[in-house]
Amino acid sequence: MMDKIALTLLIIGGLNWGLVGIFSFDLVAWAFGGQGAAISRIVYILVALSAAWCISLLFRRNAVTAEEV
Repeated sequence: MMDKIALTLLIIGGLNWGLVGIFSFDLVAWAFGGQGAAISRIVYILVALSAAWCISLLFRRNAVTAEEV
């Protein structure tokens, strides 16, 4: 369950960065009252924590693949 939550937050973060890069539009900041707003900062922190969590997915997938072979 935690993996799915982390991946969902990473997708949100990735789409947000895509919007920033292409259109200079920060959807999270727009939705929650600016980059400095507490809720925006919480979303940014959750996305960062999700990225740290998903690093473990790289190693777990390799471990599972090695065991199956």
